Amino acid sequence: MSELTKRILILLCLIFITSPSNAKTLTFAVVPQQSAKKMAQKWQPLIDYLSKYTGHTIEFRTAKDIPTFEANVSAGLYDIAYMNPYHFVVFNDSVGYRSLAHQRDKKIRGLIVVHQDSPVQSLADLNGAEIAFPAPAAFAATIITSAHLRKQGIAFIPRYVKSHDSVYLSVQRNFFKAGGGILRTLNISPDSVKSDLRVLWESKGYTPHAIATHPKMAEVDRQAILNALIALSNDSSKASILSRIGFSGFVASSDSDWDDVRALGIASLSRPHL
Repeated sequence: MSELTKRILILLCLIFITSPSNAKTLTFAVVPQQSAKKMAQKWQPLIDYLSKYTGHTIEFRTAKDIPTFEANVSAGLYDIAYMNPYHFVVFNDSVGYRSLAHQRDKKIRGLIVVHQDSPVQSLADLNGAEIAFPAPAAFAATIITSAHLRKQGIAFIPRYVKSHDSVYLSVQRNFFKAGGGILRTLNISPDSVKSDLRVLWESKGYTPHAIATHPKMAEVDRQAILNALIALSNDSSKASILSRIGFSGFVASSDSDWDDVRALGIASLSRPHL
């Protein structure tokens, strides 16, 4: 055996020994609150961090719109998914997705926004108006805001425009009198759009979006991902990764954390458009 062959064999052995035998490829899907390009730009640094920390290859996923995302989660296509509170309640029950973490020190609130120069000063001024929403099953932006309007006896025509960004842009351009959203997506919208909008109404707070895992995911892999999320949350040198998605950090969660959403009874009244 030549010296070169020996060296090649030694190198191959070292690669085999040092390569993680349990490395996997996992998908991490994020509900499409913005365009796919913007979502990837904001979330990819977090995905890269999780891949490096866990030793797994984690691939970013989203969908062209919220109904498509719902259909994919319903089919169990994602290993990990960041989904709204309503989605989690539904898919925890129907598919078995298990909660892993949620945003730290955060409650999700629905907003109704109008143009800064709009004459609308109260919800009553929206009676009979067309109002923009991201999708029928967007929890805070659609379900909570719509429920409050109906409770107040305000008639309106819902128009679904596929994303939070589209809601804000359509109100800013005066295509609609008002739109439903949430504070986080409003805060990270372009200044040119955000500066032209005014928050007309804000709901009370609910447990925020869940990071949930497929029911077949091994507990050791769930724990590895959770450890990575907690480590990131406690590492000030990596704060920019979290700030890109508008988070301060993550905390571990249990399925019962979303009992406040279950108490609304909405999961038993309707299902996402699949």
